[in-house]
Amino acid sequence: MTVTSVPSDIAIAQNANLRPITEVADDLGLSQDEIITYGTNKAKIKLQAMATRERRARLVLVTGINPTAAGEGKSTVTVGMTQALKRLGHNAVLCIREPSLGPVFGIKGGAAGGGYAQVVPMDEINLHFTGDFHAISSAHNLLSAMLDNHLHQGNTLDIDQRRITWPRTMDMNDRALRSINIGLGGPLGGVPREERFVITPASEIMAIMSLANGMADLEDRLGTIIVGLTRARQPVRARDIHAHGAMTLLLKDALLPNLVQTLEGGPALIHCGPFGNIAHGCNSIIATEMAMRLADIVVTEAGFGADLGAEKFFDIKCRSGGFQPEAAVIVATVRALKLHGGADKNVLSDPDPDAVERGFANLSRHIENVKKFGVPVVVAMNRFVTDSDEELDKVRSGCEAQGARVSLCNVWEQGGEGGVELAEAVLDILDNEKAHLTPIYDVKLPITEKIETIAREIYRADGVDLTPTAARKAKQLTEFGLGETPVCIAKTQYSFADDPTLLGAPEGFRITIRDIYPAAGAGFVVALAGDIMTMPGLGKTPAAERMRVNADGTIEGLF
Repeated sequence: MTVTSVPSDIAIAQNANLRPITEVADDLGLSQDEIITYGTNKAKIKLQAMATRERRARLVLVTGINPTAAGEGKSTVTVGMTQALKRLGHNAVLCIREPSLGPVFGIKGGAAGGGYAQVVPMDEINLHFTGDFHAISSAHNLLSAMLDNHLHQGNTLDIDQRRITWPRTMDMNDRALRSINIGLGGPLGGVPREERFVITPASEIMAIMSLANGMADLEDRLGTIIVGLTRARQPVRARDIHAHGAMTLLLKDALLPNLVQTLEGGPALIHCGPFGNIAHGCNSIIATEMAMRLADIVVTEAGFGADLGAEKFFDIKCRSGGFQPEAAVIVATVRALKLHGGADKNVLSDPDPDAVERGFANLSRHIENVKKFGVPVVVAMNRFVTDSDEELDKVRSGCEAQGARVSLCNVWEQGGEGGVELAEAVLDILDNEKAHLTPIYDVKLPITEKIETIAREIYRADGVDLTPTAARKAKQLTEFGLGETPVCIAKTQYSFADDPTLLGAPEGFRITIRDIYPAAGAGFVVALAGDIMTMPGLGKTPAAERMRVNADGTIEGLF
């Protein structure tokens, strides 16, 4: 239960007694020549470590309800449950994404957990870490620079500058870069054209890094990227402008998964960070594969609610990596369920069992959806001190009615000890229930039918409306050979609908797809639903305003 006497996340992290990362690696059976240390607390694992080991671990997914301003603590629960599994004597490894600087300095916060369920060194993980995001941004922008240089140097490929689809990127929330003009300043300034930026987690390079299975696959995927069209409406790829070799060079170290530790000294692999609302929201296949060859149980997380992260985890990542998850944890809080039930956000500490009961519809739909994929479910109630027994009973009875067990979780205050009940429930599923992962759609279906299937089966929409642009793009991408790939829907994380104000379990709505664009290197197409933005903006009071470095080097304001 959350109490005010517990210090801040950054204070807890700064007071942690970290083990040398070489000891953490040794626990996994990694030799010193299989890792590259970054100081004393971080390391990268060389890909050769996979060559001599077989996959043996059992995979557990942590997902959640649609997020609210009240917070759900999905990353915190993911870390805490892994700590609990270690306490119970299991060789468990945590596998999560790297944080983006945009949310860190914006409003959402980082992705290192919280309280006594964190990965450390928290400040370094949430800031520059081992430079992976910078490498991805550099590789992305190298392709942009080479594309514009090709236009400037004569455009022998006859690229139509009005139909360039490759944006630029930076890892920061900056709405001013959503639509800009470049190439101004006369003949030496390049070719004038319209341009846009996306945030680095929305970059196709991030998706490619997350789905590549090795260096050769990475280079091939990079070369497959579609950057635009010729005047004859044919695709132009990165290999056509000879950029993919140098891009791979920039990414050769970033491809290696990062090894750090939890507050309780257990191993954690943190690698890549695609957003769950505008990308596929999962850590890298390489990190998950590495963990599954080093551990007995691997706990991983998918971004935002199960309608986004879990669906993409099952339909994109597991399909691409050949993974078979055996259990799923859905994280919820009483406070968040109250919001989904229509409660006033200013009185969430007041008992309101009726609002919890109404808001349970959101959790209920996520339980049903995950079960559709053939994966057993346990609900983790991330408990707050203000939660009443009656409110918790509403959740418990609702879960029991759907055949889903529920476990109270108190890892923020108690670390692994507060997640033992949840860990035991997951272990019981692994020992006594069978999972049979079944993707929600066949990739051979037409693009529009795959979108329709997700909208109806997962979002519970009445149907899908495509703008003329989206309909034309669906036909065009099929002609380009992308008709039989998975679909990644970019949609608001706050609702099952494409309207973020429709909380709970809305009905009687339709999904509008305003554009569809290729992620050919990643191996899927992206469908933009509603008003979703691939370059976020900062809020009225960004978290950055509260941050500073003290004279002794300690950090304030970083959560």
